[in-house]
Amino acid sequence: MKKRYFLQAGAAMLGTGWLSHYFSGRSQFIAIVKNGFEITKTEQEWRKILTPEQFSVLREHGTEMAHTSPLDKQYAKGTYVCAACNLPLFSSKTKFNSGTGWPSFYAPIEGAIATTVDESFSMTRVEVHCRRCGGHLGHVFDDGSAPTGNRYCMNGVGMKFIEG
Repeated sequence: MKKRYFLQAGAAMLGTGWLSHYFSGRSQFIAIVKNGFEITKTEQEWRKILTPEQFSVLREHGTEMAHTSPLDKQYAKGTYVCAACNLPLFSSKTKFNSGTGWPSFYAPIEGAIATTVDESFSMTRVEVHCRRCGGHLGHVFDDGSAPTGNRYCMNGVGMKFIEG
């Protein structure tokens, strides 16, 4: 009987440790949110201006399915802006075809993004957010194109393209 309780307590401690590791990346983002962004809205206000898919990605850190965004194959000259607050994020000059199925860029517009550490799914990644409204855009990796070597792998649903 004592062995069963010992095993249950051990499993509970391991589970708690794993969950705290899983959510630690999100807690860093929550701390940033508490410090405030230029644009803040309630969940209901965001839901009124965003589609359900945009809300899932931008406000709940979701990911759109690969190869579903029309922005992945958009190569006209222009600017990619945040779908939530219209802040210019990326220039078409920095876009490249990464073959991943998501719009990819080697550099953002200066001062457009914020980053946090995302340790979800038992891996460490750098999460990219709109610096004005905090919307989750995607992740940045170090396997990108010249000249930076970075790949800003963005959810197309989190952005809008303005040609020109």
